[in-house]
Amino acid sequence: MATQQAGSADRRFVRKAMKAPMLEADHEIDLATRWRDNNDERALHELTTAYMRLVIAMASKFRHYGLPLADLVQEGNVGLMQAAARFDPGREVRFSTYASWWIRSSIQDYVLRNWSIVRTGTTAAQKSLFFNLRRLRAKIDDTGDGVMTDENRKWVSEHLGVPERDVASMASRLSASDRSLNAPMTADGEAEWQDLLPDHAATPDVQVMEQRDSERRKEWIAEALKALNERETLIIMERRLTDDGVTLEVLGKRLGISKERVRQIEHQALGKLRKALTSMVGDPQAAGLIPQA
Repeated sequence: MATQQAGSADRRFVRKAMKAPMLEADHEIDLATRWRDNNDERALHELTTAYMRLVIAMASKFRHYGLPLADLVQEGNVGLMQAAARFDPGREVRFSTYASWWIRSSIQDYVLRNWSIVRTGTTAAQKSLFFNLRRLRAKIDDTGDGVMTDENRKWVSEHLGVPERDVASMASRLSASDRSLNAPMTADGEAEWQDLLPDHAATPDVQVMEQRDSERRKEWIAEALKALNERETLIIMERRLTDDGVTLEVLGKRLGISKERVRQIEHQALGKLRKALTSMVGDPQAAGLIPQA
């Protein structure tokens, strides 16, 4: 029901746009001048309304990319408004001629952003290839699947000035549509394509082992810290056991000693920790418990 209502609204919009009166050249210049010089919104509305038919006509040419006409028209209207903002009535160029470029550019950018979840390309050459490949293939009667003959691929490559490998890649992309990962693989629908995606996360048993190892290391470090005095513990905690280690200078100011003295205490504390951990685990560095001093 909602789809039918939307379709009906689109048709009414198109009919209304097509009934808008055409503009004479002098009146068009007058409207553009009033908008440019006086920000006359009524003049802007009349100017853009008259050329909505141009937006609709150009948007219709891109319907074969599978995007809703209403969305294409909306993007074309954005280009129309950009054209109105930049149009210079003093250049003696019809607004429709000037606006066509902005409308087409806006619609093309929208198609590139939404046609495929795989980024198609953003360079001028890639855009030209994307929007002209079907037309050129039809011109040389090459309307099959994505596989092109060497001769046809070379002809398109030379005609558009792009590498042959880009022509082959684009032909392959345009011949295939995006597939949902939730789409069933078979008729019975018991499996989906996402089931074939590899899971690079750790398996449950590995996660349990890693959690146990982490807890064990924390217990070892907590026990080893008992071998340090209060000042040594503070320095090790602030310098080695936090994500953002405090500088020697900051600790020196806090403790009322020089940063060199802080470094010496840290070195001594690391030695005590190493000795305590060695008695518990053998090689504390191999266990990832303590860095080299």
